[in-house]
Amino acid sequence: MSHKRIPKRKAAFAAGTVVALGAAAILLPNANASQDGSSNDAAAVAPKPLKATDASDLASQLQKLLGDAFAGSYYDADSRQLVVNVTAGNTSVVVQAKQAGAKVRVVDNSLTELAAGAKTLKDRATIPGTSWAVDPRTNKILVTADSTVTGAKWNTLESTVKSLGPDMATIKKSAGTFKTFVSGGDAIFGGGARCSLGFNVTAGDGSPAFLTAGHCGVAAEQWSDSETGQPIATVDQATFPGNGDFALVKYDDPATQAPSEVNVGGGQTVAIQQAADAEVGSQVFRMGSTTGLADGQVLALDATVNYPEGTVTGLIQTNVCAEPGDSGGSLFTQDGSAIGLTSGGSGDCTVGGETFFQPVTTALQAVGATLGAGDAAGGAGGDQAGGGEAGAGAGAGDEAGAGQEAGAGGDASASPGDEAGAGQEVGGEQAGGDVIGGQDTGNGQDAGNGQDAGNGQDAGNGTGDAGQSHN
Repeated sequence: MSHKRIPKRKAAFAAGTVVALGAAAILLPNANASQDGSSNDAAAVAPKPLKATDASDLASQLQKLLGDAFAGSYYDADSRQLVVNVTAGNTSVVVQAKQAGAKVRVVDNSLTELAAGAKTLKDRATIPGTSWAVDPRTNKILVTADSTVTGAKWNTLESTVKSLGPDMATIKKSAGTFKTFVSGGDAIFGGGARCSLGFNVTAGDGSPAFLTAGHCGVAAEQWSDSETGQPIATVDQATFPGNGDFALVKYDDPATQAPSEVNVGGGQTVAIQQAADAEVGSQVFRMGSTTGLADGQVLALDATVNYPEGTVTGLIQTNVCAEPGDSGGSLFTQDGSAIGLTSGGSGDCTVGGETFFQPVTTALQAVGATLGAGDAAGGAGGDQAGGGEAGAGAGAGDEAGAGQEAGAGGDASASPGDEAGAGQEVGGEQAGGDVIGGQDTGNGQDAGNGQDAGNGQDAGNGTGDAGQSHN
């Protein structure tokens, strides 16, 4: 994420306008048709090809329409279709979902039953180094244990999973250890920690600010855009651990104008147009000051992660790699939607692993911010660059970089494409086969002109080894 003084943007998007009108148009006319009897043959209605962002919008609407029969959804990137799970014995809702354009799959476990299973795990197996989230593709709870979960801890976790029944949960081992990652788009520094700036936002009082990881926000109050520079931003709100991992950090200079874009290196940026909810199966991109640009898929939503510092709930689980220094960095889609802030996980960009992200929409709502830069000179009534909800978050380890660009720092703006399929252009730079800005950036390339991300530096919550929270 970059920031510099620029003319205020003219395009304004209302906060909270996350649901695309296109998706509403897909759902509502067909839903009405099913009610007025114009089409009763659900089998004749073929699932509609959708972009990932439109699939997420349609899923949200179907969840409201189908009620308790809705049992989760995911995006099938190969067929470009939304797959909706419904519980058995709900023939009428199957018709509604099909006529809305989704592919329907009848499953055994309802969301209520899966939530009860997750509560049992919380009550009996809240062990550091574990996580769990509902995987809609298997209609089960996916439980993950890192390499520290051994002996009695593993026995407790395994027995708890077995007690849920064979069709309720699965368990797998992760080779690494769960830890918070301090870093993101542009590097920020505070209290000996290094993090990444997530997204520039406008605070509720109209002042310029940015979001980063909450574990960064509790590690240091003031943040600089260089390791030895003067502070340029101060933490306003931070949540970690608990109900999220996000922080809102306000720029000290009220005249700062920070554009709504992500710096992907090589002088290229991706314009951020809106905030959106993640959809399982969709492709996402992560920018971090340590490893640069990486991509992968969303695996699960509403994940619970038991870090050494404490339990964090409501996260997005992905297979995107990350390393220390990437905390707080930007998770976004090819079409310029802000999705999340890097929290933590296991593994690295050499062997891979699991990485968890704070949803941007939730963070924005919690801190009362809007995505993009307002008219800083005029205070609260300025235009907002970008749209949707602005996330909160200053995490020890995300890049704040007011004025500094992580990458080559040019003004070029990448114009993301529609789909994130392998080899498809987003704007020019390759991230694991997809092009986002004109330069190959595979997993592991440093964004920030090779600047060392400070691996190994503690960014914990004032404790010695903050969940292996490296900077």
